[in-house]
Amino acid sequence: MDLLALADFNLVARHGGFGRAARATGRPKATLSRRVAELESSLELRLFERGARTLKLTEEGRALFERTGALLTEIDETAAAIASGGDRPRGRLRISAPLLFSQTAMGRLAAGFALKYPDVRVEVTTEDRSVDMVEEGYDLVIRVNPARDENLVGRILLRDRLVVVASPGLARPADGSPVPAVVRGAGDRTAAWEVAGPAARTSIAIDPVLALSSLVMVRDAVRAGVGAGRLPISLVSGDLAAGRLVHWGDVEGPAIELWALYPSRRLLSARVSAVLDFLREAFPKGTPDELAAFIG
Repeated sequence: MDLLALADFNLVARHGGFGRAARATGRPKATLSRRVAELESSLELRLFERGARTLKLTEEGRALFERTGALLTEIDETAAAIASGGDRPRGRLRISAPLLFSQTAMGRLAAGFALKYPDVRVEVTTEDRSVDMVEEGYDLVIRVNPARDENLVGRILLRDRLVVVASPGLARPADGSPVPAVVRGAGDRTAAWEVAGPAARTSIAIDPVLALSSLVMVRDAVRAGVGAGRLPISLVSGDLAAGRLVHWGDVEGPAIELWALYPSRRLLSARVSAVLDFLREAFPKGTPDELAAFIG
């Protein structure tokens, strides 16, 4: 197999078209088209479905892209490392991280990593949706309680738990009547929060008076006294210690786990290894207290 033709195929697949790849790299469009055609001929496979205005990978093309893209990147990185006399991480590192972790911690973490590894160009995208790491070109994805995916491997970075909190001025109804509540998202139609109190498990009936899209916004609204809220302990432990909020109980349910994920079919690049080690150093125990201290 022609390695140069394979590299050009990956270039076109990554950019989503011959024209885009040519503009991004300064390579002639005709050269890219010819090399991909030669690769298809040698493999006796069609790698792209070519429409009038669109170019899509075939099933075979997608499989080839997934299996060879990281290998070519690894070859480039190895050559660059040898040429520079070392194996220091370099190149672009794309990370997708959830909204709350990005708002509270990712900026400082990314800055610290960039200072430690100045040859790496870090790009962090904030989103809670599931992403296709290979298709969208991410090196690392950080997610909360991710669904099992046989194509991904990873490790737990942090654990957290949900608690119900309120401002000291908001009294918890003794008769079980609904309490004003701040919820995340207009689609949260929960009628009650199940909590484990000091003595027994109880249910708190709620009346959602405010729906906000960010947990940081929920915390700020709860601080203001508009209603009770259900929030990660790491986000409110400082408020609890300072007396700005009071603890009504721990929420019943599965633990919150923050995972770092990467494709199992890719060689683990020096960049990804470095950022995983950096995150482990930042949170060696992975406890809510560590995250709270970092946020604080």
